[in-house]
Amino acid sequence: MPPRLRLTRRDALIGGLTAAGGMLLTGCATDLPPTYGHLLRMGDNLTYVAHRALLPGQALAREYSRGDISSFPAIGTTNPADTALPTYHPEFAPVYAELRRGDFADFRLDIAGSVARPGTYSLSDLKRMPARTQITRHVCEEGWSAVAEWTGVPLGHVLQAAGILPTARYVTFETFDRFGDNIDLLDAFHPQTLLAYGMNGRDLPVPHGGPLRVRVETQIGYKSVKYVRRLLVHDAFDDLGANGPIRNGWSWYAGI
Repeated sequence: MPPRLRLTRRDALIGGLTAAGGMLLTGCATDLPPTYGHLLRMGDNLTYVAHRALLPGQALAREYSRGDISSFPAIGTTNPADTALPTYHPEFAPVYAELRRGDFADFRLDIAGSVARPGTYSLSDLKRMPARTQITRHVCEEGWSAVAEWTGVPLGHVLQAAGILPTARYVTFETFDRFGDNIDLLDAFHPQTLLAYGMNGRDLPVPHGGPLRVRVETQIGYKSVKYVRRLLVHDAFDDLGANGPIRNGWSWYAGI
């Protein structure tokens, strides 16, 4: 079982009053993402604590039949090695290009931070773990949606294999491009949150995040980051600096 989140109905009430009053109470500062004094960020935290306190934490997103699978556009980064894209990362893009030339045989997912057994996992290692296949709707922040089938290993299983520590609170996804994000453990251990390596019955295509992406079915599409290379487990919230969602104007929590 994942470590328990320190978020109660009392926190929800305090968080709501905090957001409405335009300040973050000291007692909640360790449990909520930073707002940097921005009113909209305070509203994000109100949404987060309300969802966490009032909604069923492990309720499943709707799943569909194969007949519902639709066209699924590839947006954002479609190849981390493309130097023409603004998301090109000079350190990790060449690594990705080399891995792709080898059909990702040498790909390794690194897991570090608040885990008892930090280490690396190949695609073969991940595929030997218990798999889950689900057909879900991707709801994009740009206003479109699409249905696809995803196959992968539940993120919670990987975290348990790595020996996640009781102090852990968040999981950060580091990628081969300039995007990164993180989620709390309630979403990390949600049964539909996957490290996906397959899409629509085939290996995950490069434009859609191959060889490995996250699927967070309980949040808006941009939380399901592509091209994952590393999981970093944290005891405290990390805003990821200039590459993080908050400083780029995105809501950290985008529950649906």
